[in-house]
Amino acid sequence: MSNKSSPQYGLPPDRLESQFSDYKPLYTEAEALIEANRCLNCYDAPCISACPTGIDIPAFIKKIATGNIIGSAKVIFEANMLGYSTGRVCPVEELCVGACVYNDLNSSPIQIGRLQRYATKKAMEIEENTGKKLFPRNKRKSEKKVALIGAGPASLACAAYLALDGVEAVIFEKDVLPGGLNTTAVAPYKIQTEDSITEVNWILQHGIELKTKVEIGKDISLDQLIDEYNAVFIGIGLGAGRHLELGANNNPAVFSATNLIRKIKNDPDFSLPNDLNTVLIIGGGNTAIDISRELAMLGVKDVRLLYRRSRQEMPGYEHEMVEASRYGVRLVENVTPLEIIRNGEKIKSLKVKSTISNDIFDFPCDWVVEAVGQLKHVFDISPDIEVDEMGRLVVDSKSFRTTNPKVYAGGDCINGGKEVVNAAQDGREAAFDMLKSWGISPSLHGENYFKSFTSIFVQEMTKEENIKNG
Repeated sequence: MSNKSSPQYGLPPDRLESQFSDYKPLYTEAEALIEANRCLNCYDAPCISACPTGIDIPAFIKKIATGNIIGSAKVIFEANMLGYSTGRVCPVEELCVGACVYNDLNSSPIQIGRLQRYATKKAMEIEENTGKKLFPRNKRKSEKKVALIGAGPASLACAAYLALDGVEAVIFEKDVLPGGLNTTAVAPYKIQTEDSITEVNWILQHGIELKTKVEIGKDISLDQLIDEYNAVFIGIGLGAGRHLELGANNNPAVFSATNLIRKIKNDPDFSLPNDLNTVLIIGGGNTAIDISRELAMLGVKDVRLLYRRSRQEMPGYEHEMVEASRYGVRLVENVTPLEIIRNGEKIKSLKVKSTISNDIFDFPCDWVVEAVGQLKHVFDISPDIEVDEMGRLVVDSKSFRTTNPKVYAGGDCINGGKEVVNAAQDGREAAFDMLKSWGISPSLHGENYFKSFTSIFVQEMTKEENIKNG
């Protein structure tokens, strides 16, 4: 068990993910200034409404334009303590960038994610070089303490807001590496493990304790945490990848997508065979698209994505499929996998059935990757905590309390699998509810503050611009 509050991890440099270049590189100062000065500072900016954490996007961009990097980063982190990673991993095309008014003007939208990444990274570097913290911890130490299960984005966000107001926050993580999906499952061309760990360590240094290799229900019980702490936050994400019944589940050439992405990101001993020519990916979600693109970028000659419906019905984002296609990924629509055909232990092909004609045919392949969702693993967490028919913890939509009033939850274990930014929002609101229930006014305020502040700020900013322009 590790009890260090700011652990450093020796990550071998020769992991497969080191072969990926950054597909949205960090802006230079000149690039950031040019892009920031394009922002129209819209009244009632639609980009704010499109952000799950409600970041005041015009405000942080305006501060970049005026050279106030610290002020820009503070605007971001006050709303979203995972602002460093979400600036890289958020599907901004579907959120803030997709809502930018420039889209309606047939012009390139503001690259909000890249500006957010620039501001947060530069501010964190300034903080490290000067020793002056962006958010000094409240000197008034609270007697309250909270246990957080899982060291993913939801728990990290929750712990950060609690720690800044003097609450003792202790995170329990069963894995060796913290960071959740940012560390283990987000495509390496978006964020690599070192960057995820950098963010984790930045959050921990606000006074949070991390205990790794501690599994709840095995090393310590949930009931024990409920007894010993004033509140418990559950941020355990989802379970292992699902497997279809295709007759070769234990074959080393059959992978779950999440496990394969983790190997590519974190396993220094994992490599692709020299004779790997054809890989079939089953699924139509974003994870399926991610792993197909990763394999194509790593040099696999023939990567095909097999989906049981049409492209228009795929749950994965269209812009992600477009990018994967540019690397040679081919989509096969309207097919259902039936059976993996083997020659001894070696995979020969995948038998599939057309959902339109009912014809059955074989796809020759070397590997099969299943991206068909993840198991829910909260059914037996506690008899006092309600779980819905989809295997998700039931919480109050405002407070994020479960049916046990001392237990809160957020992230994928309550929503079934959304974005990192949604988990950050859940953790923030749970922290604010805890603080308010203990009579502590959150120093970084709550959701209503962000909404009212945004409205006032945008109105005042618009007035200033109108005065300048006569």
